[in-house]
Amino acid sequence: MLDQTARPLVRVRDLKMHFPIHAGLLRRRVGEVKAVDGISFDVMEGETLGLVGESGCGKSTCGRAVLRLYDITSGDITIDGHNIATMSQNRLRPIRPTMQMVFQDPQASLNPRMTVEAIIREPLDEHTNLSAAEKRDKVAELMDAVGLNRKFAKRYPHAFSGGQRQRIGIARALALNPKFIVCDEPIAALDVSIQAQVVNLLEDLQEQFGLTYLFISHDLSMVRHIATRVAVMYLGKIVELAPREALYRDPLHPYTKALLSAVPEPDPALARSTGRVILKGDVPSPSNPPKGCNFCTRCPAVMDICKQIDPDYIQVQPGRYVACHLHKKTTTTAGQTAGTEA
Repeated sequence: MLDQTARPLVRVRDLKMHFPIHAGLLRRRVGEVKAVDGISFDVMEGETLGLVGESGCGKSTCGRAVLRLYDITSGDITIDGHNIATMSQNRLRPIRPTMQMVFQDPQASLNPRMTVEAIIREPLDEHTNLSAAEKRDKVAELMDAVGLNRKFAKRYPHAFSGGQRQRIGIARALALNPKFIVCDEPIAALDVSIQAQVVNLLEDLQEQFGLTYLFISHDLSMVRHIATRVAVMYLGKIVELAPREALYRDPLHPYTKALLSAVPEPDPALARSTGRVILKGDVPSPSNPPKGCNFCTRCPAVMDICKQIDPDYIQVQPGRYVACHLHKKTTTTAGQTAGTEA
């Protein structure tokens, strides 16, 4: 459980990441893709915040934007007391060790021309003044921490399995003793038999090093296993944020209900008694979202107001936030305390 006295390590307010669309001979700007469109949340120190949603909803863009791998369109991002939203890359460099990322595809994110030792050592080369011997010792310690045999340090990534390559990526992320790690679908490219091993490793490392995670995934079952709280995204916006068990037990937003109804139920009797929510139509284009609520074109509970006014993202119960006209405001808005309760 999350410590009730924990402070927000990461604070995101009204984050927008819009990509321009250019067309014509003069490459004029004719529109924009609203990949992330005004989201707010906190990640408390020592917790794992799960970020879920279907493909193309903006999860990975959000993770990269929070780490300033993109120059964001607007908004505020505060990590460990530093507002990094508008910092130049040069000013960001000393803060980079605090925040790291584990990428989705372990094969694509590792340089095939570098040995495992060189891959894990690279952050130490860039950000520390350790001697060659100290770096070798640090690499060996990191390989031990993620369950890799240190005798394999001179091998290249192609010699490892997918799960082992992901462990190399995790070791590289841990090299600079970060506080915050964005895990961008770290198990999506792995065999099912390996996924649980990697997730258990992440949990063990979190306990060992006091890490804070933003865990991005479309695997709702795995998110339920690892996350402290869960945020649900749809078409660039967070539609619901709640403590894990409360969200899975009683989802408030119609989209969350549809997502959870799609999770396979191993008990045949329970599966037959559970109603399946089938959404009609396709996800609208992020370059041309619908007027009003983004979900209004597919929502089974749509009302006239949904097609006219975009609902506010508000707290409706202690620690529970939702953007839906079906739920009325009861306390402060999320713009003031965006998901700080656990």
